[in-house]
Amino acid sequence: MTKQSVTKSRLSKFAVVGVAAGLLSACGPSVDNSAGVSTISQDPGRQGAVAGVGIESNDIQSMTDRMMRDMLANPMLANAANPPQVIVDSEFFMNDSTQRINKDLITNRLRVNLNRASQGRMIFVGRNYANMVQQERNLKRDGVVDTGTTGMTASQAGGDYRLGGTIASADSRDARTGMMQRYTQITFEMVDLERGIIVWSGMYELSKAAADDVVYR
Repeated sequence: MTKQSVTKSRLSKFAVVGVAAGLLSACGPSVDNSAGVSTISQDPGRQGAVAGVGIESNDIQSMTDRMMRDMLANPMLANAANPPQVIVDSEFFMNDSTQRINKDLITNRLRVNLNRASQGRMIFVGRNYANMVQQERNLKRDGVVDTGTTGMTASQAGGDYRLGGTIASADSRDARTGMMQRYTQITFEMVDLERGIIVWSGMYELSKAAADDVVYR
């Protein structure tokens, strides 16, 4: 057999293998490439397309706005001769409810809006930044960096009041219809960090029912 004949024979075998592979591919399971649901832009202040019996974004906005207005109306917090130094974070804001929720979503929004609206009537201490602040203080005192423009203090700022609170819930379900109902109660309190007294309290309540609840993460 000539060299040319051998080459033609090999090419014919390759062609047969290629056709067979194509036929097997055509007979195999098809892939569903159908389009999904496109992204929907929503107003976080309104109930979203996916909603259940728990705390939603519109609830967070509503409750933090209400608590902010109530705190600004409290003379001990917003009209003191010397603006109080307050700590508003989730450290002592407990979730005892059946819903999984990031507590920072509530306390962060409350702190940011309260800081903006108080306009100096309250001073906010970033206790969660204590390690960052201490690192910079050490660098200044060791002479590694200069003292900046605001000078140095004997110690970091202490808090006069700190936010505490609880998220609690009571659930019920109708075994016959599958209807789920949840009552949620969120309490907010500002505690005097020297005497332990509560100088302000606020409460937000909501009750929701649905036949099919959603999964909260």
